[in-house]
Amino acid sequence: MADFLYDIGKVLLDFDFEPSLAKLLPPAHPDPAAAMARLLGKKDEFETGRISTEDYTAWAIETLGTDASPETFHSAWQNIFTPNLPMWDTVRSLAAAGHRLILFSNTNSIHCPWVFETYPEFSVFHGSVLSYETGSIKPHPDIYRHAIEKYSLTPGKTLYIDDLPANIATGNEFGFRTHQYELTNHAAFEQWLAGELPSPDIPHSRG
Repeated sequence: MADFLYDIGKVLLDFDFEPSLAKLLPPAHPDPAAAMARLLGKKDEFETGRISTEDYTAWAIETLGTDASPETFHSAWQNIFTPNLPMWDTVRSLAAAGHRLILFSNTNSIHCPWVFETYPEFSVFHGSVLSYETGSIKPHPDIYRHAIEKYSLTPGKTLYIDDLPANIATGNEFGFRTHQYELTNHAAFEQWLAGELPSPDIPHSRG
């Protein structure tokens, strides 16, 4: 059996912040694009846990120039996801085959644990390494070390799936067996997986 490190965004769940958050902008906002860029530009700091949920929420509401409540902002921030169904077919098959699946994601305290409650499919994962809990963010090496130590991973026996080249590059430096995932080309992932696992362990998605 193999260990798997799975990114969430653009692998398990597609996402798009802007349509949801744009609904909070007042019609007379002088520069919506700049406000959105500023908001998302501070996301990494939030996702390392250096900014509290309360402080980030208050700052975001002010930045957007909206009179939305914190609860309304949180709802807009959360409702950005669409499940990647072919990957979930694969994940369920991997879990059924007995592989150990671990989430490995840059995320934040507004998305988690909400996303796990909203999408119960995440229950097939054995554990998680989440940036806002560890205080470090991909592609920084510290979060990779944290994953290795927490789950006693052997990188050469661990398959790591992520969509971002920089994250994959750090994974390669640690010796993980990596695949840079593209939402529009799940077949390429299945081909890679077929080369990494013995044939009885190879799952195939239905779509």
